[in-house]
Amino acid sequence: MRTVGDIFGQIFRNLWAHKLRSFLTMFGIAWGVGSLLLLVGVGEGFRSGNKRELAEFGKDIMFLFPGRAPAVKGNMSSARSYLLTYQDYEDIRHAPEVRNACPIILRGDLHEVSEFSNGSGEVLGTEPQLNEISYLPLQEGRWLNNLDGVQRRNVVVLGNQLAKVLFPGRPALGAFILINGLRFEVVGSMPHLGRGDNMWLNNRAYIPYEVMAANFPLKGENHQNSISFIEYQPHVTAEHVIARDAVHKIVGHNHGFDASDENAFDEWDSIEESKMVGTIFDVMNMFLGAVGLVTLALGAIGVINIMLVAVSERTQEIGLRKALGATNRNILFHFFLEGLLLTLGSGMLGLAFAGGLMGLMGGVQGPQGFDPPKLVPMSAMLAIGCLTLAGVIAGLYPARKAAMLQPVEALRQE
Repeated sequence: MRTVGDIFGQIFRNLWAHKLRSFLTMFGIAWGVGSLLLLVGVGEGFRSGNKRELAEFGKDIMFLFPGRAPAVKGNMSSARSYLLTYQDYEDIRHAPEVRNACPIILRGDLHEVSEFSNGSGEVLGTEPQLNEISYLPLQEGRWLNNLDGVQRRNVVVLGNQLAKVLFPGRPALGAFILINGLRFEVVGSMPHLGRGDNMWLNNRAYIPYEVMAANFPLKGENHQNSISFIEYQPHVTAEHVIARDAVHKIVGHNHGFDASDENAFDEWDSIEESKMVGTIFDVMNMFLGAVGLVTLALGAIGVINIMLVAVSERTQEIGLRKALGATNRNILFHFFLEGLLLTLGSGMLGLAFAGGLMGLMGGVQGPQGFDPPKLVPMSAMLAIGCLTLAGVIAGLYPARKAAMLQPVEALRQE
């Protein structure tokens, strides 16, 4: 009675007897599985990187900027510029289609000075609810509150990079800075936002809206009570288009133009952006799936060919083993193990190759919006499982035909 150890020994001897053929087959399978997992891993890294970048703006965030309203709908040559006002914000915030909103006055021409250094970051005048809309975590201290605005306190929250510039190697919390000569107390600071050299979110200072409007309003003619832009969230995420239309009607009514003209609005909708990115990923997944199917099909064809050749070459061996008392089940089990070992072993080598390469790339920072490739366990299981199934079936089918032959007929096969 042959043991499993004897069968494995025979399998390894058979593979060794055809070293080049076995190596090329295993290499083809391993390369197919490895390249497929790398493709899927790159796609997954791209997906997670874009999701992370969108999350750094905030949840369900929508921006409305000053625009140009055409006197005649669709005719931008007759357009006149208009500014957003605090009244626009008030009306938008109280609209039933809007969950939350915040006005922003932004100026990049102010100068920040501490007792240690000078800075030239952007200064934003805003209300406390901004951190409910945008992603603005705190590293130390506190965020702006309602009393800061009501009492017009000169307090400031510093972005990570601006805090490092103004207070190099020193604590910023509780210290004072001058913004265009006006003294502000630092009540909070933020951690580093974003990745790499993307510093625009970190080189900012946040002060109460009322203080900003009183001391650093937007410059220019007819800029009284004007704001830089409005951030808002729809009441229901799925109804962001309804919220956007409601905001358009408010602004159109306040500024005297046709709100149905899309060209009159300058805006950015992160929810719409997220949907577009999702569509891109769906298309990319279809492409990767097609590439994966071709890769698996080529690998399966290679396995089928090698197993068909292997069985046809060993028909006489099968006849001899049957003459010596081997049953059909013994022969089929032998080829089942051989196909399983060939495909599963090669697939695991491809998995190890792809996993090792992704591990090495894990510490490499990619371009903006890209995370390092990530191994997707489900893709690995499907790829290896499909190839293993193909290899086993490819071995069992011809082996069964050969095993059904009478020993004398099998020994006569050339």
